[in-house]
Amino acid sequence: MKQEYESLFTPWKIGNCEIKNRIVLAPMGGTCIFGWTEPNHFDKEAAKLLKEIADNNCGLIIPGIAPVKDIMGGAWLYQHKWKFKQLEKFMDEVHKTGAKLFIQMTAGFGRSMALSAMMTMMINNKIIGTIAKPIMDPEYLTTAPSALPNRWAEDITTKEMTKKQIDDIIYAFAETARLCKEAGVDGVEVHAVHEGYLLDQFTLPYTNFRTDEYGGSFENRYRFPVEIVKAIKASCGSDYPVSLRYSVVSKTKGFCQGAVPGEEFVEVGRTMEESERAAKYLQDAGYDMLNCDNGTYDAWYWAHPPQYMPENCNLEDVAHIKKFVDIPVVCAGRMTPSVGAAAIAAGEIDAMAVGRQFLADPQWVTKLMNDEEEEIKPCICCHAACFDMAKHGKSACDQDLNDSMNMCRCALNPQTMQSKKYKIKKTLKKKTVAIIGGGIGGMEAAIVLKQRGHNPVIYEKDEKLGGIFIAAAAPSFKEHDKRLIEWEKLQIKKLGIEVHLNTEVSDISSIDADEYIVATGSKAKSIPLKGVEKAMDACDYLLEKKPVGENVVIIGGGLTGCEIALDLYNKGKKPVIVEMQDDLMSVKNLCLANSSYLRDFFKANDVPVYLNAKTNEIGDGSVLVSVGGEEKKIPADSVILSVGYASTPLAKASKHVHVIGDASKVGNLRTVIWGAWDIAMKI
Repeated sequence: MKQEYESLFTPWKIGNCEIKNRIVLAPMGGTCIFGWTEPNHFDKEAAKLLKEIADNNCGLIIPGIAPVKDIMGGAWLYQHKWKFKQLEKFMDEVHKTGAKLFIQMTAGFGRSMALSAMMTMMINNKIIGTIAKPIMDPEYLTTAPSALPNRWAEDITTKEMTKKQIDDIIYAFAETARLCKEAGVDGVEVHAVHEGYLLDQFTLPYTNFRTDEYGGSFENRYRFPVEIVKAIKASCGSDYPVSLRYSVVSKTKGFCQGAVPGEEFVEVGRTMEESERAAKYLQDAGYDMLNCDNGTYDAWYWAHPPQYMPENCNLEDVAHIKKFVDIPVVCAGRMTPSVGAAAIAAGEIDAMAVGRQFLADPQWVTKLMNDEEEEIKPCICCHAACFDMAKHGKSACDQDLNDSMNMCRCALNPQTMQSKKYKIKKTLKKKTVAIIGGGIGGMEAAIVLKQRGHNPVIYEKDEKLGGIFIAAAAPSFKEHDKRLIEWEKLQIKKLGIEVHLNTEVSDISSIDADEYIVATGSKAKSIPLKGVEKAMDACDYLLEKKPVGENVVIIGGGLTGCEIALDLYNKGKKPVIVEMQDDLMSVKNLCLANSSYLRDFFKANDVPVYLNAKTNEIGDGSVLVSVGGEEKKIPADSVILSVGYASTPLAKASKHVHVIGDASKVGNLRTVIWGAWDIAMKI
């Protein structure tokens, strides 16, 4: 292990509970030991992942939220004590690894509850809502401190929580904590004065307009989380550790308005001045640790930072708040081992919390300890499977139901939370499999096939592996994407997989093989437009095949177009986005944390965006568009077309020919990698 990481592997204490090292699994919705949205139970898939993380040297494990009242069915978690008997057996297995585990309990979501179109219908249609209420009650799930607009469906107004409901939740926290303690759980975490969830909404001025003892003054706004920790301590004893998930600063300008790094703004949530007071106040109430980051659902990219956010983005604020408390302080938010270790050594924080990297590679801590950093499959912060809750225009939460029910899967690692479906099973009949295309899909298929005992052979037309993902990884903020390409190439080399570069295959029958995988990807689309020949496509720009001038118009405001605009801005250019739809990135399953960052960044930095805009002509030095019935000429030294991609399969699928990835259907890295596994497991 490198000397710079040594401070990560020193013991520390939360109250009387000693943790063997300073690495904490950050809680993520989906890694919930009592399940996610379905009625609470002991979740064996989550337990399998958590045990693997414990086996691989994580010091403190905090699974995802356990609602004290079920999302579906409405039962209280403490009512079904047999689940805690299973938890007790699991705790014995965790403790054998030397790890400690806290259960995180949540009061709920309030206005942050991700309402789907179906759920909004249940709220708006009283008859349907009444019929569905025994199964799911969205009106209760969105209950908040005050009447507020829902984050995902702004036309839905939350109901104000009653005093009886508050009392029931406080009792549920205490009773659930008692059962956790009896099951051998090392401590509990209260979720959360954090990220704009229900308890946080009580504390924040812009979401709490109550006039009773839970609103108004500082003490009243923080009363709910204070009463919870006091109830837990009364039930479990003063020495039972209770952590608090805590957002130091809200980074919020208003409803659905976050503040990007470096932006000057007026905070409507928790300011640093209030946070200095609140952290001490919460410590004095009984909390034994603050598990910190920043943000709210209105500024979601602080708590779930996409790759556009700086690494270690919350560290400065978390290190500041540690000066005001005597209890341990943990920092999360794209934390890197080197910076985290240095901050711990300097006494700025007590531990670093890491979430999604554990989904991409549950063994990453062991690999770090063994000087095998190049073996760590990197998280690229895409949220494409772990948290792909989308929001665009006037839509509600635009997410597939299957994804809503199955959080914390991983785009890059299909086995995460899907171990029954995705597994490496040795073949009984070794086959030679020709793989046409050495992009991410082709490489993943080759790796799985080789691990199963087959003989994959890759044929790649270019001089290096990576395919179209080389272009996708080109921007400066895509360093982890570049690392992913190198990780794939390293596995190919280690496994001794045969690779033919600079080899373009035009007819698969020219290759002698038992099976064929076509992974030839896609090509950029064009559009029938006067002057279109003057434009370049996205890959031409990303691969620097063509230079761009000062003023650049991007036709197409999907994810690729928006990322190109961000890259151009970072290079000092003046990008303009022209999009036909009523919002940027209007697609299902694109995480709001990612898309809202880009939207907020463009607003904060005055990047012009034309929505509901039709491009009429690309001229010399300008682009002519129609917006709101008026024609506008936009100066343009360069024009980049980003209007999507079309599949380019070399051959059609048949009994022995399998088409995967974008060659089958244009998607994202998740569809490419999972699709590669689907085929490679069947051959």
